[in-house]
Amino acid sequence: MVRVGIVGATGYGGRELVRLLCAHPEAKLVAAASTSAAGQPLTDVVPGFGKLTDVVLETFDAEALAKKCDVVFLGVPGGESMPLAAALRAAGARVIDIGPDFRLKDAAVFKQTYKIDHTAQDLLKEAIYGLPSANRDKIKSANLIAGPGCYPISALTPLRPLIPAVKPVVPVVIDSVSGVSGAGRGMKQQFHFPEMNENVWAYGLTSHRHAPEMEQELGGAVQVQFNPHVGPYIRGIVSTITVRPGADADLDKVYACYADEPFVRVLGEGKFPDAAGVRATNFVDFGWIHDKRTGNLIIVSAVDNLMGGTAGIAIQCMNLMFGLDETAGLLFGGMTV
Repeated sequence: MVRVGIVGATGYGGRELVRLLCAHPEAKLVAAASTSAAGQPLTDVVPGFGKLTDVVLETFDAEALAKKCDVVFLGVPGGESMPLAAALRAAGARVIDIGPDFRLKDAAVFKQTYKIDHTAQDLLKEAIYGLPSANRDKIKSANLIAGPGCYPISALTPLRPLIPAVKPVVPVVIDSVSGVSGAGRGMKQQFHFPEMNENVWAYGLTSHRHAPEMEQELGGAVQVQFNPHVGPYIRGIVSTITVRPGADADLDKVYACYADEPFVRVLGEGKFPDAAGVRATNFVDFGWIHDKRTGNLIIVSAVDNLMGGTAGIAIQCMNLMFGLDETAGLLFGGMTV
């Protein structure tokens, strides 16, 4: 049984980790840390976990967590994982960070993107980008996992195999819409119900922090024009990707690489996913259509930002790290109603 700890267990990503771990056949949540609710039973803060866990929230103590846990998940805001991960690694714990602090390999790019200095640069080389379809073997032996961003998962999954056939002179355009939970639990006026209900808006145009992450994981082969939006629903991302492939690109052959990938569902030409189909699942679904008039290929992908885009893929990485069945605790169908 894998002994698991979570730092930031009351955030949305942390709560999703708890939900999945409570049902995991070969892992057990043994410790949870929280700066806002230390000393309280987790079930007092999140009653939905009643009768599923008896964990009491504690203050962060790297040495104590390393002794109790085989792996510690970090579910804290961007910029806060660096000192925590450094302390946990020094104490000997394996770490899976679901935040952004170790995704970008270049500290200068990190500073430019997040407007803060990277204070654990020695760990950047150690960190493995936690996309199983790309880094499965590296994840198995990793001691520090950088969980991918939810938007990048929706884009990288269909784009990575296609990149060799893409014309690099034409930027890849990614238009995505996410549910409100993607913004986290922080209180902001624009996410209050009267502001958000029956409303959609674009944000972060030309400056969103996930664009450099996408370009990095596409090997710098293309420029990415990323246009994120937020919509009036809780969870899920739908991305529409416009790309210019060569005329001889055979997409059935390109995407044959996903035939045995447990959580990638290639729908095929003329079939498009929606958010409901992946809701509360670890799947990424995508399909496509050729626009003969423009020469563009239009790909539509969908992922649940809290599960397949955050907690679920992190659990998948944990399974790989500890030699478990990769799908353990993750085989859920979409909540389509």
